Amino acid sequence: MCPLNGVSTLRVCQVCQRYYPYIGGVETHVKEISKRLVQRGIEVEVLTTDPSGKLQGTEIVDNVLVRRFRSFAPNEAYYFSPKLEQYLCEEYKSFDIVHAHNYNAFPSLHAVRAKKTDRFVFTPHYHATGHTFARRMFHIPYRLLGKQTFEKADRIICVSEYEKCLVLKGFRVEKSRIVMIPNGINIAEIRRYTKRSKRGRIILCVGRLEKYKGVQYLIQVLASLSADIQLQIVGSGPYQSNLLKLATRLGLEDRIKFFHNLSQNELFQKYADADLFALLSNHEAYGIVVAEALCSGVPCIVANTSALSEWIDEKNCFGVNYPIDIQRLHDLAKDVMGKKVEMPKIIDWNEVTDRVSNVYKDVLRLDGDR
Repeated sequence: MCPLNGVSTLRVCQVCQRYYPYIGGVETHVKEISKRLVQRGIEVEVLTTDPSGKLQGTEIVDNVLVRRFRSFAPNEAYYFSPKLEQYLCEEYKSFDIVHAHNYNAFPSLHAVRAKKTDRFVFTPHYHATGHTFARRMFHIPYRLLGKQTFEKADRIICVSEYEKCLVLKGFRVEKSRIVMIPNGINIAEIRRYTKRSKRGRIILCVGRLEKYKGVQYLIQVLASLSADIQLQIVGSGPYQSNLLKLATRLGLEDRIKFFHNLSQNELFQKYADADLFALLSNHEAYGIVVAEALCSGVPCIVANTSALSEWIDEKNCFGVNYPIDIQRLHDLAKDVMGKKVEMPKIIDWNEVTDRVSNVYKDVLRLDGDR
């Protein structure tokens, strides 16, 4: 089975809370590396959940085998799935590497509870807190369980220096077990898209609709911006109804458009058409959508918090502090909208996949030396 023991095909299990067609930072990360691992001759099986029960239980996506299990996910969180854990307990030893994702959801904990070998990799996408009052309260006792994932991981992959610092501060982790590999983007594909002629200007926001993402501030500032400016919001989530109510209260229904389930091509065209991209999230481990927007040549405004602060250079990407000052956001949006930006230093998903593959090889060598 294991390539180090004479068999050439590596078998990898990716464990995550949701997978395509769901959209989000973790979902994108797992999908992009999984399909590229397959292209490199590695067999990949994704174990994930589908709380809706509407998706196929087993499906091939981009030559990747995806198994979906029902889960309990109140307010689209936690994704507790005993069936996923049971399957992994039965099949764990059939995989050369098990790679779990996302500290804040139960599938990674299911993976570590099922662990039967020492070939376990963990990408936490760690924020160090919950994003509602209830989740913050739950986060405290959950640490007693969640710390097992850090303790038992042979390698921990962090996607930013910010996340690495959080992990080192919050858990007793040897630096030698941490590898920093930033997220990637599809650079060549994104740059194929060009701005289409249109009426007016567009502020674009892409991401899961949660209160901590800060979309409400973009709606508030839109009310004071020129009437030719439209806000386009790509994403879904539990906070959408609140955003719709705010838009109605401010009389902005005609200037705000929501988009769901866009294809990759449709999303890339949205970036190209935008005059400004904004992400005012209070917690991010990286910020893939910021990288995609900058690659598209779109100026960005981000919250000067978490890993988003690593993007701020005041030339291409501009920061606003929390608590958000709406007047400051208004002035900044007017100043930088449509500004020409330079291509930042961003790696693509091919390089990310190469680095992840090297981590797998290190873990296999480490296991072989035991």
